Amino acid sequence: MRLRIALLATLAPAVLAGQWTNRYPKNAGYAHQVYLEGYELPTMGSGPMDPAPAPDGRSLLIASRGWIWQLDLTSGVAHRITNGSGVDARPTWSPDGKRFAFVRDDGRTTSVVVRDVDGGAEQEIERGMALDPVFTPDGVGLVYSSLTPGGDLDLWSVTLQTGTKARLTAEPGLELRAQLHPDGERTLYVSKNRVGDNMVRLRRRGDAGPGQTLLTDNILSLIRPALSASGAEVAYNWPVIDGWELRTMSLDRPSASTRLFGRRRGRPLTPAWSRDGQWIYFTEADSAQRFHLYRINRNGGSVTPVEVTSWDYGTPTGRVVVRTPGPARIHARDAAGHPLIPTSGMVRFDGQNGLTYFYSSGTLQLEAPVGRVEIMAVQGLASAPVSVQVDVAAGATVEASLAPRALWDASANGWFAGDHHFHLNYGGQVDLAPADLLAPMRGEALDAGTPMLANLHNRFEDQEFFSVRSTAASPMIAFSQEVRAHFLGHIGLIGTSSLFWPWIWGPGYQMYGADDRLNAEPLAEGRRQGGLGIYVHPVSGSDPFSEAGLSSIPIALIPDAVHGAFDLLEIACLWSNEIGSTELWYRLLNAGLQVMPSAGTDAMTDLHRTMALGATRVYVRPEGPFTWESYMAGLRAGRSFVTTGPMLELELGGLRPGDVIPRGGREVPFTLAVHSAMPVDSVAIVVNGRTLWSGVPGRAPFSQTFRGSVRVPAGGWVGARVLGPAVDRWPAMASRVFAHTAPIWIGGRGTTDPVSRRAAVTDLERALANAEQRLLAGYAGAPIPVLRSYFGEARARLAEIGRR
Repeated sequence: MRLRIALLATLAPAVLAGQWTNRYPKNAGYAHQVYLEGYELPTMGSGPMDPAPAPDGRSLLIASRGWIWQLDLTSGVAHRITNGSGVDARPTWSPDGKRFAFVRDDGRTTSVVVRDVDGGAEQEIERGMALDPVFTPDGVGLVYSSLTPGGDLDLWSVTLQTGTKARLTAEPGLELRAQLHPDGERTLYVSKNRVGDNMVRLRRRGDAGPGQTLLTDNILSLIRPALSASGAEVAYNWPVIDGWELRTMSLDRPSASTRLFGRRRGRPLTPAWSRDGQWIYFTEADSAQRFHLYRINRNGGSVTPVEVTSWDYGTPTGRVVVRTPGPARIHARDAAGHPLIPTSGMVRFDGQNGLTYFYSSGTLQLEAPVGRVEIMAVQGLASAPVSVQVDVAAGATVEASLAPRALWDASANGWFAGDHHFHLNYGGQVDLAPADLLAPMRGEALDAGTPMLANLHNRFEDQEFFSVRSTAASPMIAFSQEVRAHFLGHIGLIGTSSLFWPWIWGPGYQMYGADDRLNAEPLAEGRRQGGLGIYVHPVSGSDPFSEAGLSSIPIALIPDAVHGAFDLLEIACLWSNEIGSTELWYRLLNAGLQVMPSAGTDAMTDLHRTMALGATRVYVRPEGPFTWESYMAGLRAGRSFVTTGPMLELELGGLRPGDVIPRGGREVPFTLAVHSAMPVDSVAIVVNGRTLWSGVPGRAPFSQTFRGSVRVPAGGWVGARVLGPAVDRWPAMASRVFAHTAPIWIGGRGTTDPVSRRAAVTDLERALANAEQRLLAGYAGAPIPVLRSYFGEARARLAEIGRR
């Protein structure tokens, strides 16, 4: 036990958190805040979004570029109504057309605001996480979604004149997108619970419970049902196996539905009825991620574009041509602090630093209101941000040149960067193709990516792309598979040629819920195909071997590690804790288990709110020329380091990560070069999980070389580690500054130090016992002889390792 405490102490300073949790107010009644912020908060993009037909039928309110505009349907001219630094979205009209309500996002909170059409006076109704306002049929109040004091997102009502508020729902989870029936008695809304069950419900005034469920499925992500003005019909967008549909249904007979159209290039978002009930408006992104407005007759037929002929900002504007020497990540804002975006290409929001960003191949153009414009650029994690300010004049074009410069040229030094856990499409606002990965990968200086096909419970995304291999030149892309057996632990199969089925099983699933199936089965299949198996986002806390932390380790991970069933452990990931994952990895290495480090963001690339690809990444040193085969061999062999910012070059007696020191029991000199655009608290040489040397670097950005020597024991491993503070600036987007090399082995691969080995085995045995208890409790008496035997064999093997 003393050694376990000592190991934790080596991970000082007092930075033991490393997991992204939330930027906006935390919803305590919902399992995954990343889904809440990704699916439910407003989206920013170019082109019209969030249509709201006016009561007189002559115009629409739309959101675009983070402002609210009024689109005249006769002329096609869109007139900007709102301005300021906030991002405005989701407008809705009052019944008399004299006011409208909308959502304003300041990057930390969302608020519901009511604005007068004449005069522009604004009234903030609610702030925190407030969403989806809709006026009551009599116009005297609003219904909207907002967090309760206990942190649950419910429907609320407010009387506008008095400010009196009342809570309307009390279900655990999320209640959103209220649509009020003209009879004043019924409310249509979306309900999402913490386990992924999503529903469209109809609730009568005074109902004690949630009311009638009209539609239900798993992870409906962007569903936004719309009630017709008469209250007779509902239009809704609905995910299917190969895309999304737009459908209508009778409110009183929800089983009677009509499919208006099926899969198109994009995804039909935010349907809205014309006031006469004849048309349904919706928006959809094209292949360049530009949003367009369309309408379709309530009975079906052809989809008709609703064109915006011009955009009237209501103030003079000019243009900025932004130039960088090569691909770059860009953030821009106007004099009011409002984000500026280009006319094409996907726009994303960095939930760690609160910045809107996009990618440039070298040259792009922005339109901006006159005044000072600030632009910032980086490329990947190795360059410090560069900024420039330019003054925009009316009708003029000004150039802004920025040249991000890397502190370290990875490829020139034989290192190549990869992200081995992210998703192309995951129910987000746009429908991406594999080629859409090139811009973000180039902008982030990524050389290799293995986007993982994933399942949204019963939907299996992007299967048509699994055979995509683009490995002739950097950036290389090869699709992989995430097998999401939630109960046993999520694993990935990298470099395989065919999919493993089923993708999901275990307690909690309707299908395969009692399967006596090992994670080792798909892992073995992956190896038969020449691929690598990885456990992803393994630990959420900083101390997995505390009594509370044991249950955070995936149930099947320890027995799979003892059986040698997988190759890689995801040490760095946005949704797990680097410190806790490292503690688990140290135990595996100290027990002689040859599991190498990897990293991946688990970013959902099609979401507006997502961190950049490569925000957590692995660098690999191939032997010979950089090819897909040499890169994968280097990843498998541990010629690598993982990072959320700093770059590491470790040499120990002239050897590097993945190599073997011929013999231990002696003093060995080291050289450790650290290159970091981010602040760093400490650098360390770690031997069998214990710090034997540490240093304090200079002020970031820096490139610094440390030299010294450490006495290495007869067996085990040596690595280098960097720890830093919480991330609050670019280029990083992970929660903490962290980097760690793969091991340099002492005397041979998988060798151990007896004291460290016995302590590690003691902890792993405790974790295995805890996992076995959870296994039996989860299967609740169902026959699982295969799983029982596998765990029993792992227990015996661990005991044997401890006796060596």
